[in-house]
Amino acid sequence: MFSRASQVRIPIGEPECPAAVSDHASAYLQTIPLLERLHRRLMDVIKDEFERLGRQDLTPVQAMILYNLGSDEVSAGELRSRGMYQGSNVSYNLKKLVGMGYVHHERCELDRRSVRIRLTAEGLEIRNLLRELFVRHAEDLSRQGILDEFPLPVINRQFRRIESFWADRIRYIY
Repeated sequence: MFSRASQVRIPIGEPECPAAVSDHASAYLQTIPLLERLHRRLMDVIKDEFERLGRQDLTPVQAMILYNLGSDEVSAGELRSRGMYQGSNVSYNLKKLVGMGYVHHERCELDRRSVRIRLTAEGLEIRNLLRELFVRHAEDLSRQGILDEFPLPVINRQFRRIESFWADRIRYIY
């Protein structure tokens, strides 16, 4: 038998806040958990697609690293700044990706401490698989009327502004 206290329901997406907040603050407070859930859903979608294709050698995070790397040649630090990866996870995952043949790496000629990375043909194949998946999703979203109002450019601009705001807060903590 459950006690009455264990049956308390906290609505998802409506964070508790002791003081009254503005409409902007309320919307922002709803955005935070939504972004987190969207990221987890994206990882689930990628995992499901790879299982469907019989490609279980990569984790969704590793696949997104390949996707975000694209056709560029960058350092691990540059890749970390582009994506949503913790520093140690990038190094670990890059080591795995190099070992599996998806990423090529070499020391920089000018600074031997720096390692430059780029996708191999196999890495580009994975990146293209993800790109095709995302394009299919965009077309399905449009067909289903989910993108009828097409606010994504506005939303993306707002997310870039939030990202910049957060980056500024991290930089000026110290």
